[in-house]
Parts: sequence; structure tokens; C-alpha cells
Amino acid sequence: SVHKKDIVKKRRAKFVRQQGDRHIRIRGTGWRKPKGIDGRQRRRFRGTRPNVKIGYGSDKKTRHLRPNHFYTFLVRNVQDLDLLLMHNRSYAAEIAHSVSFKNRKDILNRAAQLDVKVTNADARVSHEE
Repeated sequence: SVHKKDIVKKRRAKFVRQQGDRHIRIRGTGWRKPKGIDGRQRRRFRGTRPNVKIGYGSDKKTRHLRPNHFYTFLVRNVQDLDLLLMHNRSYAAEIAHSVSFKNRKDILNRAAQLDVKVTNADARVSHEE
């Protein structure tokens, strides 16, 4: 890969929604800003969860990089793969979930010709052959 800068994540844990540990209906729904007039979390009382802030953002140079220092590019057909011809040192292909086994084989063959890294190359292969 071209990128050599270390990837630093300022926070690995997900931000949990206010009272997301108490109610199953909002447990996995993702972050919402607390807006209550008396809310402890909005007022940043001690002992409450951290709120989302701009300071937790990643370095612009390493944002969206995978741990192997490649960006991900979603591929649905062989023609999509040809877009990565000049960018095979910085972008890795990821085959879409809905692609069939037959088309996957074609994409993998073309990726080998173009020297493009495929992140999920072994998906849906083991049980078919």
C-alpha cells in the first residue's frame, strides 16, 4: 500500500445512545444526541457516558483506511473492477454481498489479472466447490 502513516483510533468503543442499556427497543439503534431539558448526559454530569464530539474524529490522512492501509471499493460486476486498474496500490476491491458464485469467480479471475487485492475473496467459495 502507498499509505505508511499509522492508523490511530482515538476511541474504539461505540457511542451508546442515552439509556440504551435500559431499553431493548433502542439498544442497537446507534447514536442520537440527548435532547432532554433535564437530561444528565446532555448536561455532561459525572458518571454518564461520553457524548459524540468532533475531537474523536480520525486523522484525515488515515480516515476510512482498513488495517492493511487500503481503501475499500465495492464491486458488483467485472466492469466495476476495471475502475481500479490504476489504483490497485491504494484501493482493495470488496465483492458485494448479492453477487452470485459464478460472477464471483469471474471477478476474482479479473482481479488476479489486474493485481487488485480482494478483501473477501474466500466468501461463498468453500461450499460451492
